[in-house]
Amino acid sequence: MRDIARQNFLSLYLPAATLALATGIAAPALPVYAKSFDVSFETASYVFTAQLAGTMLSTIPTGYFLDRIGRGKILIAGPLILALSSFLTAFAQSFPELLAYRFLAGWAYQMWIVSRLSIIADTGTANQRGRQITGMFTMENMGRMLGPAIGAGLAALWDVRAPFIVHGLLAIVTILPSLKLARISQRPPQHSETAVDVTTGRSGLAALLTVQAMMFMLAYFMTSFARGPMFSGAIFLYPVYRYGVGPGEIGIIDTIASALGIPIMLTAGHIMDKYGRKATIVPGFSLLALALGFTAFTAWAGLPFPFFAAAYLIMQSSLNITSGNMQTLGSDLAPAQGRAKFMSAWLMVGQLGMTVSPWAMGMLSTGLGYTAAFLALAASSAGAAFIVGTQVRETVRRAPKQEPAPSS
Repeated sequence: MRDIARQNFLSLYLPAATLALATGIAAPALPVYAKSFDVSFETASYVFTAQLAGTMLSTIPTGYFLDRIGRGKILIAGPLILALSSFLTAFAQSFPELLAYRFLAGWAYQMWIVSRLSIIADTGTANQRGRQITGMFTMENMGRMLGPAIGAGLAALWDVRAPFIVHGLLAIVTILPSLKLARISQRPPQHSETAVDVTTGRSGLAALLTVQAMMFMLAYFMTSFARGPMFSGAIFLYPVYRYGVGPGEIGIIDTIASALGIPIMLTAGHIMDKYGRKATIVPGFSLLALALGFTAFTAWAGLPFPFFAAAYLIMQSSLNITSGNMQTLGSDLAPAQGRAKFMSAWLMVGQLGMTVSPWAMGMLSTGLGYTAAFLALAASSAGAAFIVGTQVRETVRRAPKQEPAPSS
């Protein structure tokens, strides 16, 4: 177990914090960089759609190669390709060129995502995965806390392209801990007495034909659609175009949101493993729906930027309750045989939601207004909470209480 813990720390948690720092550095600059090409709000949203399209299309090939050639090679290749895309982004000469480089970035980032989730599913038991996955995301949040402020400073002191150079350098640093590992474990998962086996007798993509898997994928699509603008950074197009803010303001509120999220995420992981996955999924996405509804109200009422900033902090706090819980539920559903292929299939469904979300937000904002865009996201989050709450079985049950030994 110590070897597994050390392996997970070196190959997952430490690199997660480093890559999140890199992503946080680039995040405040990307909306401003897109606007610098003199494109409309709707067109600027394509920069996020392109990145998410790369993420989506990468999923199935990545799952195939993970089961075919192993976790370690993909875990290393992903950040290397990501670094290349970041360097190219910094020197883009046109908006279509920028879209191509962000597509490549999305492809590479998904290689990293699927490989590390597969490793956790390989090595973790059902009553550990919640803490493992949320622990990894917490490390990401810790890295992301400093990133936006650093990125905003780089953009202000040098150039809006500078954060992408730093992003590329840190992506290379990310792979160094993994290079020290002789191999990445691919042994079958350990089963816990608290696990509910919902894929018995099935393997690989065949498990996707179960009612549980299909309901899960529908809910995962809806959660991804609701969270897409926040995860991709596309939501910052709204304050950039509506209020004219720059990387500095974006960096400040994103850093505050990341700091608030750390204790929430750690607590959510323990709740998932002790009380079940639904204990965070249903209330988390219900609260996110309310937060997005409040954001729609701020847009409808024409409230100034500080109100959006407050709404954003509420949204991010809600997101932190749900961070990692759908991935944990999906890992529980994955069969031992062909696990990476199974996981890559539902991850692709989720990425489809992520991909169309920024585009839909841009279309709705242009055609019907910002209020309609935020209400659509709220409805999707509420629908996902309902489906998981009523149509998907709990995959972890509490261990039975031990009866006290009779006294002699």
